Amino acid sequence: MGEGHKPEHAEAPPTGVGDTQQRLDPLQFVAPTEFVELPSQGKAYPANHPLHNEETIEIRFMTAKDEDILSSKTLLKKGVAIERFMQNIVVNQKINVKKLLVADRNAILIAARVSGYGDQYETKVTCPSCEAVSESLFNLNDKKISHIEAREDLNIKKTDNGTFLVTMPLTKHEIEFRLLTGEDENAIARSSESRRKQRLSETMLTDQYKRMIVAVAGHTSREIIRKYVDNMPTRDSRFLRNCYKATAPEIKISEDFNCHSCGFEQEMEVPFGADFFWPNG
Repeated sequence: MGEGHKPEHAEAPPTGVGDTQQRLDPLQFVAPTEFVELPSQGKAYPANHPLHNEETIEIRFMTAKDEDILSSKTLLKKGVAIERFMQNIVVNQKINVKKLLVADRNAILIAARVSGYGDQYETKVTCPSCEAVSESLFNLNDKKISHIEAREDLNIKKTDNGTFLVTMPLTKHEIEFRLLTGEDENAIARSSESRRKQRLSETMLTDQYKRMIVAVAGHTSREIIRKYVDNMPTRDSRFLRNCYKATAPEIKISEDFNCHSCGFEQEMEVPFGADFFWPNG
């Protein structure tokens, strides 16, 4: 057979089992993704943050691997199961989920929960009046999102770093503050639990101020900020709370609650309880 001569009958490509294996290559199985609307619209992240001015974030649908993470006794005991789960489903791994704003984190958790278990969330709620416990059903797709507001009456100025500047009405100090992240929430909760165990008084409000305030009259020293917060006049404190409320985005899911035991009625927000990602069955 001379050089370059091709046989008249070339061997046919394999069929059958081999062909089936090629079509069902496990490496080609990719979990679908979705884009979740960020309540912050990316406006409170600094310019170098991956979500700066981004209105959505891409996440994967929940998988069996994610359920392994959420049911890991080791991770649950360490209190990091939710964090590990969130980091696993965010497509852009340059994003540190601990540093996400609280409302943005909640939006991701709600969307992930819907992708894994559907939009109906049945959980136990406690009546604020008589403390009777009953079942309540929430539709997770029925959510209300509040974005960052421009409140001219509060004269809030936004910086390029995603922080906010405001002048206190009484002391006239200019305060620079930022919005709280999931990491801040966890730290405040740990501090509160530690004080409770030691039977010390609650300091949740001042703990929040100490974490959210970036500078006082240009001073960024944590010691100066702590001293200012501990001696903040009530008038300034109330004003700062209103400023934070105006700038902090929010995602809320609520249903009308009617207690069958005492007849108490009010709007009830969805509780992110222990069963949010661990539904029965």
